[in-house]
Amino acid sequence: MASLRDIATSAAINLLSAFGFLMAFAILRLQPFNDRVYFPKWYKKGIRSSPTRSGASASKFVNLDCRTYLNFLNWMPQALRMPEPELIDHAGLDSVAYIRIYLLGLRIFVPLAVMSFAVLVPVNWTGDTLERSKDVTFSDLDKLSISNVPDGSSRLWAHIIMSYVFSFWTFYVLYKEYGVLATMRLDYLASELRRPDQFTVLVRNIPPDPDESVSEHVQHFFRVNHPDTYLTHQTVYNANKLAALVAEKRSLQNWYTYYQNKYERSSNRPITKTGFMGLWGTKVDAIDHYTSLIHKLSEEEAAERERVSNDPGSIVPAAFVSFKSRWGAAVCAQTQQNRNPTLWLTEWAPEPRDVYWDNFAIPYFELTIRRLIVAVALFFLIFFFMIPITFVQSLANLEGIQKVFPFLKPLIEVESVKSVLQGFLPGIALKIFLAVLPSILMAMSMIEGYPSLSALDRTSAAKYHMFILVNIFLGSVITGSALQQLKTFLEKPPTEIPETIGEYIPLKASFFMTYIMVDGWAGVAAESLRLVPLVLFHLKNAFLVKTEQDRSEAMDPGSINFAINEPRIQLYMLLGFVYSPITPMFLPFIIIFLAFAYVVFRNQIINVYDQKYESGAAFWPDVHKRIIISLIISQLLLLGLLSTKGIGKNSFAILPLPVLTLWFYAFCKGRFESAFVKFPLQEAMIKDTLERATEPNFNLKAYLKDAYIHPVFKSTDIEKPDSLLEEEESPLVATTRIPNKQSPSSSASPASTQSHV
Repeated sequence: MASLRDIATSAAINLLSAFGFLMAFAILRLQPFNDRVYFPKWYKKGIRSSPTRSGASASKFVNLDCRTYLNFLNWMPQALRMPEPELIDHAGLDSVAYIRIYLLGLRIFVPLAVMSFAVLVPVNWTGDTLERSKDVTFSDLDKLSISNVPDGSSRLWAHIIMSYVFSFWTFYVLYKEYGVLATMRLDYLASELRRPDQFTVLVRNIPPDPDESVSEHVQHFFRVNHPDTYLTHQTVYNANKLAALVAEKRSLQNWYTYYQNKYERSSNRPITKTGFMGLWGTKVDAIDHYTSLIHKLSEEEAAERERVSNDPGSIVPAAFVSFKSRWGAAVCAQTQQNRNPTLWLTEWAPEPRDVYWDNFAIPYFELTIRRLIVAVALFFLIFFFMIPITFVQSLANLEGIQKVFPFLKPLIEVESVKSVLQGFLPGIALKIFLAVLPSILMAMSMIEGYPSLSALDRTSAAKYHMFILVNIFLGSVITGSALQQLKTFLEKPPTEIPETIGEYIPLKASFFMTYIMVDGWAGVAAESLRLVPLVLFHLKNAFLVKTEQDRSEAMDPGSINFAINEPRIQLYMLLGFVYSPITPMFLPFIIIFLAFAYVVFRNQIINVYDQKYESGAAFWPDVHKRIIISLIISQLLLLGLLSTKGIGKNSFAILPLPVLTLWFYAFCKGRFESAFVKFPLQEAMIKDTLERATEPNFNLKAYLKDAYIHPVFKSTDIEKPDSLLEEEESPLVATTRIPNKQSPSSSASPASTQSHV
């Protein structure tokens, strides 16, 4: 384990890095020309106007008031000042639930740290195992860990008892938080203003009918089976190619604008090359070249738009079905529609912003196959990614560096250089190496075919959590190559795996401390700086912006990257649970990260982020489940560690804890999870009744008309067949279906040619 000096050096480096980021952020956020980068949310809401429009020529761009630079940390109390109900109205429940994960961590680990320092640190420090071991090299940090307690000592009972105390305290905090979030979600849904998804159900795997189109089939099915509540529907088109053409055209228009602005500034016709990104090929006039490309692409877009609009084959077997009331939508979304449970599958529709249109073109029967393939690919990715990770870890230590670069040995042996490398290099090497991974996992989730952005985020987060658990945690704990690690596990019975890992846990505390400081402390401070959006905004502002509308579009407020950030929090919580009874000195590092991240992300949510969607904290059951997994892992690893400390069967006193934890998870799941997957009919009826009383003449059909039309059709009309338009005004459901052609499995619609509703 690294010495206290190494840890102090790493802490100093990362604190200085974080302080540097904060100073840069404090200076840059006060400059008027950066206002749209650090306060874009207020511009999106139309509340804030650009400070560069007024004032003296210099002060329009640079803040000349020296007094504002003295209180460079005043953004922190400002971030904490907004009350939570107001924050929900301002940013949404998803954002508030996300930052409450950091608050939950503080509520768990601050008391755990107090109890650990009060009980376990004195027990560990007064042990004399390391001092009596003449052949063991140790530091003061090791003397604070369980490694300093003699094998077979009755002192180890303190760690067993405290593990129960820690677990029960965690149970209490998790139970209270789950209840609070469930109440917040139900209150949010009850108090929220009207939204299209409250009245709409997504229907998938619509069975084919030989006599009717998909739209007609949906119309007849719901007019018959939900006669009192069905209102209207919108079929889904496979417009992926059209969307790609629209995106390509938008990119070409940006290049055209860039060259047009360049020409207006210099009066010289700009020249470009016809090859990729203008890097090679024949030289041509840039403005004429992009004008020609845009014209050609516009013709392709128009032809594709016409094809999609008129080709019945472009309609996929899915639809958004809307109802006259929230109660009617809740009944449909939460019930089985057909005797065949794989047909007419209904679920709550995601809100319009949340829909991921590309995946609707995937045939439903392919989804299971795709998810099986992705599961297998994920297994191999996790396993084989362990090879480069362990290689990086072997290089990111002094022995590995000296072996690969022997000529650096004299420099490495310098005490100050050694402390920097030992305390800083492992964490930064691992963070850089993992930078590309989230994009790979998100692509895998897209292949699986989920229909909403929120589902993509949740499934990608689950994959990333699994990857972190196996490769970063276990891969860093068990040294050696991936094949050696696999051999280690295969040669031992499953019951001995916790013991095997438990032996290495105390030795890796310093590595995880440096990782938290690099990834957590400095990384969170860098998040506040927003360096990449800052540079991109000024590049766009210089080369593409012509109007205020262009300037607004150049802003990139971003959003909470749940698929990356939530698994990272879970790793820190896992480390906190694992090391709280083993190396209590670990906990302050996690507490600093959680407190700092809570303030930073609260500021970003208030001033910066513009969430892509709102799911009403639907991800919270996943958060709760992963914390439970971390707690169980920590209990099993403590059991394995104690079994190596010579206390015999007394180590099995830990065994009831995982059982109690599983029972607690099952209890919470039964008590609270339904609030995150269902909408109570009573709540729906209350909200419908109030709305009818306050707005009796509201035209819901007009409100829902364009809610679930593919974005590429927003400016055009995709009309329903005249027969359907007539049926919407008719009390009868006319059908062209021929009775003797109908098979029992093809539909649940009536066999007669006309039905009264």
